[in-house]
Amino acid sequence: MISGIIFTTLIIISGCGRDSDAVVVDFNKTIAVERPASELPQKASLNVAVAAMISPKETSVYYKQLLDHIGNQLGREIRLVQRKTYGEINELLGKGQIDLAFICSGPYVVGKEKHDFELLATPQVGGSHFYQSYLIVNSASQFQRIEDLKGRVFAFTDPDSNTGRLVPTYWLSQIGERPESFFRKTIYTYSHDNSILAVNRALVDGAAVDGLIWEYYHSKNPVFTSGTRVIRKSEPYGIPPIVASRSLTPELKKRLRQILLAMHRDPGGQKILQELMIERFLEPHDEWYDSIRKMKLVENKTLGSAKP
Repeated sequence: MISGIIFTTLIIISGCGRDSDAVVVDFNKTIAVERPASELPQKASLNVAVAAMISPKETSVYYKQLLDHIGNQLGREIRLVQRKTYGEINELLGKGQIDLAFICSGPYVVGKEKHDFELLATPQVGGSHFYQSYLIVNSASQFQRIEDLKGRVFAFTDPDSNTGRLVPTYWLSQIGERPESFFRKTIYTYSHDNSILAVNRALVDGAAVDGLIWEYYHSKNPVFTSGTRVIRKSEPYGIPPIVASRSLTPELKKRLRQILLAMHRDPGGQKILQELMIERFLEPHDEWYDSIRKMKLVENKTLGSAKP
């Protein structure tokens, strides 16, 4: 159970000092980091990574069913490739060692230009292809604004996450602050689920999380969100997409897109989507992610101005 993992961080967090360097906290001891990239399976099958879920990790069984559905439609075996960070997935996509990936919106924006992977489909959830970042705090706290978290402990998800790191960093830039000087300590949880639980258990003072995942828990299993409170929501951003490596043939990309876009019309496919709270997959548009690019530009300028 995910909630069991969170307790392994108690000693780590309680020992935080006053320095402002980010501490990497690995909550995901149960997630295997598979063989080195050079040993990944070759092209006899379709290598797929699920780097970003738009619903909690407890729905991973349904992502497996989604991949099985794609494999059955293609008549090909699906090999799941797991890595801990979004950056690792982007690198493997760029090398053609992953064919298809569910990735976060931030890594899509960063990786598209560098690795030239292609948008295949975007989920529609709640009638929209956009989502938001939620700034959450413990419900027993008195925090009302991001300014109230100055000098506190804050949880990011992944260094390349849009909702879990870029958005709160952008918010801080708007008030002339940077995470390393604003917060007493920052940690990485590598999971929106774990960030929610860290706030829920008061292991950190605040976190920025994927609003879709928070809403999923709030609707399906509110015990995970009952100890949290949303104090800010971001503007809408394009939902984490499904992308294909540039090494795939145009014919295979076309077939994969057809399978995904038709999935809601197939009874078996529709059932899988319902469990994931996805209504359907849409033909994506790159401009849906322009607002993230604008934040990245601000971040890059801020980093540039901070250099000696």
